[in-house]
Amino acid sequence: MDKHNRLDETPFSYRITKDHTILISWRNKQIKILKGKEADKFVNKVSQMEDDEKKVHFIMAKITGNFKRGNE
Repeated sequence: MDKHNRLDETPFSYRITKDHTILISWRNKQIKILKGKEADKFVNKVSQMEDDEKKVHFIMAKITGNFKRGNE
């Protein structure tokens, strides 16, 4: 999952706007916007894993891409 333990630092965060848009940030820099079905899918996944913060960060890492290639 996270071979280099980079997600231990909890670098990702997300915010849900009034119009149900998801804003995903990495180290306080907005890097991804999710809308519509993509946003609904994200909320469903995250709501099932609220008790495991590292898994939520892993989901955000996968959605934003480039995380595995070391471009973060």
